[in-house]
Amino acid sequence: MPSIHSTAIISSEAAIAPDVTVGAYAIIGPQVSIGSGTVIGPHTRIEGPCEIGERNQFYGHISVGGPPQDLKYKGEKTAITIGNDNIFREFVTLNRGTAGGGGMTTIASNNFFMAYSHVAHDCHVGSDTVFANNATLAGHVEVGDFSTIGALSAVHQFCRVGEHAFIGGATIATMDVLPYVKTVGSRPAKTYGINTIGLERKGFSGETIEALQRAYRILIRSKLRLQDALDRIESELTLYPEARYFAEFVRASQRGIIR
Repeated sequence: MPSIHSTAIISSEAAIAPDVTVGAYAIIGPQVSIGSGTVIGPHTRIEGPCEIGERNQFYGHISVGGPPQDLKYKGEKTAITIGNDNIFREFVTLNRGTAGGGGMTTIASNNFFMAYSHVAHDCHVGSDTVFANNATLAGHVEVGDFSTIGALSAVHQFCRVGEHAFIGGATIATMDVLPYVKTVGSRPAKTYGINTIGLERKGFSGETIEALQRAYRILIRSKLRLQDALDRIESELTLYPEARYFAEFVRASQRGIIR
């Protein structure tokens, strides 16, 4: 049986799994679906269209599916989807997409959002990420799997954060953030090598980490032209899929990369 507090307000047009817990003064609007085992904490507001998977935890005072904070938004029908096993701490804000940005904000699974972190419209967040307190994404940002965004950090609109990236606290990222790399600082942010300790903790082999270190040195330290550096990485480190992804990430950049 569901555990729904008497003060909660739930739309008759919402679809809630039988074992969902809803806390005091929570508001769940129409066109919202919530999967099994999810806990909605007190004073949380969820607006639709919004699809939430299973076993998510919303601790309280959280805004999910609010309209995009974009002056071009005129009430178009847009949505947000959230996967499974995510943790959202107090005062997190997650906005729906915009028509001009594809109409959808997506958050995958196994993510940890600390208090006051923010995901803006049309962002796409992968799985197994960590957003520390007040970590903020502007609109249209892509965040790769296993990345960490430090406290009080902000990522500029249309930027990408690569897989296993580590963004240090109070960083302002106005260009793409390299995968596997430690990026720290404010205007300008800078890279500080491969996140060796973090990758070791995640089970990366010494050989793979060494290959990524070589790729980083070729890209950042060799003084080669960008195209020549990428060609060299792909030529010398072709056996390592992580190194190939590293080079492909740079090639696909529209805003440039933080070095």
